[in-house]
Amino acid sequence: MKIIRTLLLFFFIVCSYSVQAQDILGKWKTIDDETGEAKSVVEIYKKDGLYYGQIVKLFRNKNQDPDPVCDKCPENDERFNQKVIGMEIIKGLSKSGDEYTGGTVLKPDEGKIYKCKIWVEDNKLMIRGYWGIFYRTQEWLKYE
Repeated sequence: MKIIRTLLLFFFIVCSYSVQAQDILGKWKTIDDETGEAKSVVEIYKKDGLYYGQIVKLFRNKNQDPDPVCDKCPENDERFNQKVIGMEIIKGLSKSGDEYTGGTVLKPDEGKIYKCKIWVEDNKLMIRGYWGIFYRTQEWLKYE
């Protein structure tokens, strides 16, 4: 009986850790770090062992194009002049401890591509984009 309890406890701990490792997967509401406004919903998923994020919804004002294209993206990038909804803006992150690093994030309204890392803190997705030694961090909220 003691062995069964030990095994059940072991499986519970392993399963809890597995669920925790999946924390970044799913849909997240992006919040602009300058205005505090919701901008979009990004779905983070795993493909071929790496993590990616795709815009699935935009929050737009009535005077904004509801279905814009990325006309500010670099012309040599496959996302140039492509629709923002459905666009993969996070590419190639790999898990490194509690963080996901080694990939890039695109800010479509600026057309800028940054190195990035992501981690979860207080049930918020923290996403940090780097340009040289400078960086900006946004907090994204789980989207239901």
